[in-house]
Amino acid sequence: MKKLTHKIIAALMAMVVLVSTISFTVDMHYCGNTLVDVALYKQAKTCGMEQQASNAVECSIMAKKSCCTDKQLTFDGQDELQNSFDKITLEQQAFVVMFYYSYINLFEGLENNVVPFKEYPPPFLIKDIHVLNETFLI
Repeated sequence: MKKLTHKIIAALMAMVVLVSTISFTVDMHYCGNTLVDVALYKQAKTCGMEQQASNAVECSIMAKKSCCTDKQLTFDGQDELQNSFDKITLEQQAFVVMFYYSYINLFEGLENNVVPFKEYPPPFLIKDIHVLNETFLI
């Protein structure tokens, strides 16, 4: 249960970091007070009223004012999460190298398994103490 909780929390934290660093743009097209189209990362489709208004300007002397509006919302992500390794001091570099070296050496095994009592024989069994005391491991 504890491992599952840790995995879920780690996944949620990764998603929070991912969402906070992404920047995106939402483009909306309104015709009057009615929302016609919403687009993410691209231009929203229009309702075609701009083409009619431009044709009316070309064809007649009086120009009609367009009732359509475009709104664009931009969400900027964070850039502070990018680390630059050129700002690390000499002491920090030495610490990282020593930590890495000591961590890797933890998992190195011995070439030979050394058993210090290999040459000594086991003691003679005079009485079977477990049977005498009736203590058995189950």
